[in-house]
Amino acid sequence: MSTVSERREAVRSQPPARYERMVEIRIFEDRVKQLFAEGLVRGTTHTAQGQEAVALGVASVLEPSDYVSCTYRGHHHALALGLTPETVMAEIMGRSAGSMNGLGGSMHLSDPAMGLLPTMAIVGAGIPIAAGAALTAQVQESGAVAVGLFGDGAANIGAFHEGLNLASVWKLPVVFICENNLYGEYTPIAVSTAVTDIASRAASYDMPGVVVDGQDLDTVIGEIETAVTRARAGEGPTLLEMKTYRYSGHSRADLATYRPDGELEQWEQRDPIQIYEDKLVEQGLMQPGDGADLHELYRAKIDEIATGLIDAPAPEPSDMFRNIYA
Repeated sequence: MSTVSERREAVRSQPPARYERMVEIRIFEDRVKQLFAEGLVRGTTHTAQGQEAVALGVASVLEPSDYVSCTYRGHHHALALGLTPETVMAEIMGRSAGSMNGLGGSMHLSDPAMGLLPTMAIVGAGIPIAAGAALTAQVQESGAVAVGLFGDGAANIGAFHEGLNLASVWKLPVVFICENNLYGEYTPIAVSTAVTDIASRAASYDMPGVVVDGQDLDTVIGEIETAVTRARAGEGPTLLEMKTYRYSGHSRADLATYRPDGELEQWEQRDPIQIYEDKLVEQGLMQPGDGADLHELYRAKIDEIATGLIDAPAPEPSDMFRNIYA
């Protein structure tokens, strides 16, 4: 089994490894939905099928010493950054082998060694935390960069405006990435947000604002590289708006019946995994049929992991006192 560091380095340096990680994330998230239906997921859960390219874009660019703050919809980021499916699945199922020893669950994944700050259950809460992590890097002159990930709904929260304003005033080394999947929970963005492009709000805070095709991994990587390079050079923050889509509903058993007919099918025509597979085949880095084989491989692998965790030990009641100061 690859270590977290090996998994992280693979996606930073190897395009086929990026494709494989996207497949892993897709199969993993599908299995999580099944586990929830079977009553094997503690609390609620939010999956990110369709948004894999954004997660891989972040993981492909950042150094392990950088910081990442993301949301309760964070399984894809944790896996992209290198956490193993065994560790993430155990956490989601409330098992002591999880990344937070089963105490955090689906909404609070973390791995400080890889820069993944505890994921946030409060909408928009990770934005000022990312700015704070960037301030730490600035004061310590470590050269690190922070990335704050959030959904389109969070762009209407006060913390968004406060975080971006402060980051610009202090020229903090932070990249704000909005995963605009068109819905804030169950509400279409057009109903809740006055502007068409959230990236246009960057002008209010004197920082670059870029609309990005969030389904094309190479495009995502390129824009994140530009923003991270700018931040690391002391030139301040950037707002990237990734236009993407979640195939599943907001959470749990949400069937997304509020979506217009044909919308899901339209987005599936631009599936990020298929787009990247086509590119790798064209470049000779994959062969036709390799993708289907990988999907089958990961279905078997993720099923085996989930089955093995059903009877795995859960935390003891005394464990709730392990991570407190007094």
